[in-house]
Amino acid sequence: MSSNNTDQNVAAAQAMLASDKLPFHRKLTYGFTDMAGNLLYTLVGSYMLYFFTNVFGLAVGTAGSLLLLGRFIDALGAPVMGVLVDHTHSKYGKNRPWFLWMALPFTISIWLLFTTPSLGSTAKIIYAGAMYIIAELAYTALSTPITSVLPNLSANSDERTSANSIRMVLGNVGNFFAVTFVMPLASFLGNGNERRGWSLAVGVYAVIAFIFLMIAFFDMREKNIAEEKIITIRESVKATKKNWPWVLIVLANLLLWTAYSARNAALPYYFQYNLDNKSLISIFNGFSIIQIIGMASVPFIVKYLHKWGTTVLMLGMTMVGQIWIGFAGTNVTSALIGWFLACIGSGSAMTMFFSMVGDTVDFGEWKTGIRANGFLTAMGASFCIQMGSGIGSFVAARILAAFGFTAAKAVQTAGSLSAISFTFVWVPVIIYALSAVCMVFYRKWEKHEPIVTEELAERRAREEATTEE
Repeated sequence: MSSNNTDQNVAAAQAMLASDKLPFHRKLTYGFTDMAGNLLYTLVGSYMLYFFTNVFGLAVGTAGSLLLLGRFIDALGAPVMGVLVDHTHSKYGKNRPWFLWMALPFTISIWLLFTTPSLGSTAKIIYAGAMYIIAELAYTALSTPITSVLPNLSANSDERTSANSIRMVLGNVGNFFAVTFVMPLASFLGNGNERRGWSLAVGVYAVIAFIFLMIAFFDMREKNIAEEKIITIRESVKATKKNWPWVLIVLANLLLWTAYSARNAALPYYFQYNLDNKSLISIFNGFSIIQIIGMASVPFIVKYLHKWGTTVLMLGMTMVGQIWIGFAGTNVTSALIGWFLACIGSGSAMTMFFSMVGDTVDFGEWKTGIRANGFLTAMGASFCIQMGSGIGSFVAARILAAFGFTAAKAVQTAGSLSAISFTFVWVPVIIYALSAVCMVFYRKWEKHEPIVTEELAERRAREEATTEE
């Protein structure tokens, strides 16, 4: 009799997983969350250091210190935000209401961050630091539920990977419009006043981002939220114990964002000073849209190389692209080829990390019985983005400052140019390699993932059967 019940539970679990499909329109509107977030937050990652030094008027050392401080504070807030999400209970679910609550604070704070007030030098530093911290915290409050809601959209790992790939593709669309058109739009709207132009351009982007966040909120649905118990902070921390796949993802993702942010922070300087062509900033950033190809192909590549293999392959492609750029020198056409490879690789690797951190939530639940979506994904995604971005930007700023860079000079010294090139090309290569090493060890978990997924589904089927009785 017990054997029959077990077989029935297994069959019910398998049927539950097979039928848990996510409608395409929900995958699409889920992607709107990242598209809206990237439309604004990509400006912070790609142009913040440049804006602070060349538009706002801060010294590169001061700007770098502000970026690190802001990211550090925000990184500490990431796990707190995860716990808040886990403790959220509303008629909309755990994660969904945060898109409603944070849409306006997020969009307004980013706009104010790129607005230059008429203040003295000390007051400007205080304003820049305060707005940067507020904007970072607002983004964390928005981005944490973007990642933590994924396990609640579907129990089917393939459906989650598909939804996440669409999310990353649309996120890259937001990234494309942000980095490609913001400088030309600022120049057009400013009409000679660069500070006014940046404020107006980012204001336009903020309105668009708000609209897409509202669309995402109204269409999103979370599953089985009412039955979930409140998770304490102690339980959230307990969910990390013995969850070694999660530890690997946190470390690898942190390294990825450190490398990515160091590269992006140095990019505007590289093209303006090393290649003496400021227009290439928007052109190369615009061509980063090519990474959509890699993101869209991820679900297909995973079928053959698994998640760890796909991630290592994409990180390797990123490193090859970076090295190619380094040897291209002033040959723009050759540099573009390297840029294509680097963008496809890095974009695809990011897609994998966002998907895999959701899978480690399953491992934590299987190991401890605690499903701490918010805390685990906040640490595995938001914390890594914020801390990695802060470290990457700080490293870039300190290297530039150490070799005498100053925005006041139209022509930089040979030492400054070498520092810019090293930061843009070679620093990311080294850090990407370390991230790839972490992923080699992750393959052990993937061998056990199907067993874990099926056992969890079986547990839920038993719980539902018990509830019905």
